[in-house]
Amino acid sequence: MTEERITTVRDPEGQTHTHTTVVTDERRSGGGTWLIALIVLIALLVGIWAFTQMSGAEVAKDTAVTDAANSVGTAAEQVGDAAQDAANTVAN
Repeated sequence: MTEERITTVRDPEGQTHTHTTVVTDERRSGGGTWLIALIVLIALLVGIWAFTQMSGAEVAKDTAVTDAANSVGTAAEQVGDAAQDAANTVAN
């Protein structure tokens, strides 16, 4: 809504001065749009960063599990070789 206010002032010499003020109640948009876009962009970047950090942790966990499984396999092979050597020693 727009309202026009007219103020008339008379000075001591008798001259009249008129001043018109226009008051508008409408909000101007545009500034908030940039702020929302910036917040969304920051949230997106934080999400990407968090996802890459979690992916790196998953890779490290998978590598640790694979290394542990290989170590168990190697240990089992060594136990099997020791048992075979013991059996050969007893047989001879």
